[in-house]
Amino acid sequence: MKKVIIGLLGASLLAACTTDPQTGQRSLSRAGGGALIGAAGGAALGAIFAKNDGRGAAIGAAVGAVAGAGVGAYMDRQERRLREQTAGTGIDVTRQGDQLLLNMPSDVTFASGQSSLRPDLYPTLNSVASTLTEFPSTAVDIIGHADSQGSETFNQGLSERRAESVQTYLQGQGVQPVRMATAGFGETRPIASNETAAGRAQNRRVEIILTPITEENS
Repeated sequence: MKKVIIGLLGASLLAACTTDPQTGQRSLSRAGGGALIGAAGGAALGAIFAKNDGRGAAIGAAVGAVAGAGVGAYMDRQERRLREQTAGTGIDVTRQGDQLLLNMPSDVTFASGQSSLRPDLYPTLNSVASTLTEFPSTAVDIIGHADSQGSETFNQGLSERRAESVQTYLQGQGVQPVRMATAGFGETRPIASNETAAGRAQNRRVEIILTPITEENS
């Protein structure tokens, strides 16, 4: 699967989030979202959906694109379903514009130095996969990250393998391969200090960016 280069805003993204007191889920504040868009040069969530990687056209041809006027409602339904399914799991769902970001920290994904998914994550990933198959007109970018333990070369490969582990699992649950792309950023996108065990656990994560396939980008 072709890997697309995707820049994430890391700590700036988290700083711009507000927390829902009832669900505990984070979302971008209006002011924070505006700042992030400026910092990312206009790319929502800092993600670059590559129109030329073939997915937009392939997904549009296979399942159809979302009409421009219906994109917001389409992503609203997808966001609501994902928040319901991930509530209490430690996985955060963040919304900016028409994109969604799922942040899966290490305590529910990977042990230090490992790329094998924790078995207790399977039920949650099953639910996520169910939602992704229910909303097929969505591109899925899976981004792996590592803490700073070990060499940069090892951590780069580790982050890629982590993203690929999630992709393989989702594919096994029925998510079409053409919709997914993976990338790894090694230890280069920390969201916490690598000087503490708690900080390293936050940096050891996988993020899933969901982008609607619209008539424009298909």
